[in-house]
Amino acid sequence: MPLFNENKFKLRKIDKIANKIEDLASKYSAMDDDTLVAQTQVLKDRLAKGETLDQILPDAYALVREASERVLGMRHFHVQLMGGIALHQGRIAEMGTGEGKTLVATLPAYLNALTGKGVHVVTVNDYLATRDAAWMGKLYKFLGLTVGVVVPQMSSDAKKKAYESDITYCTNNELGFDFLRDNMV
Repeated sequence: MPLFNENKFKLRKIDKIANKIEDLASKYSAMDDDTLVAQTQVLKDRLAKGETLDQILPDAYALVREASERVLGMRHFHVQLMGGIALHQGRIAEMGTGEGKTLVATLPAYLNALTGKGVHVVTVNDYLATRDAAWMGKLYKFLGLTVGVVVPQMSSDAKKKAYESDITYCTNNELGFDFLRDNMV
């Protein structure tokens, strides 16, 4: 199968999942804040009972989308849902400046944080790591998750605490050097 056709096939599959998320919008918009927040535990329970991340993805993404609109005043567009699905699948989602990469990343970050194993969102500079942890952190905290940020000049204890968060924002350099430091001791 030529690459172009293969990509079209994959995009159609991702589009179908995004449509499932769109179909759940009214379910989550009808919930009050307390009920919406409680859905994080509902999703964790579903995982504990044997469902996979892929199975709970439509509900998790619909939940994040609704919470984002309430907390940040930002609603993920259909194409952003598709980007979030692609990222969760380990694919590359190319987006230009201003197309919402920061918001898109909230979808797979939240979903994967539900496992309790921690998620690292890696950025290219300290400004973005700090900004995004504070900005998107409001959304994650609303949904009951913890958020940390790792930047240079932090103490070892502060870094350890940040890395123990459900979602940790850090720079590629700091993450790489922390890995080296930990493995040299």
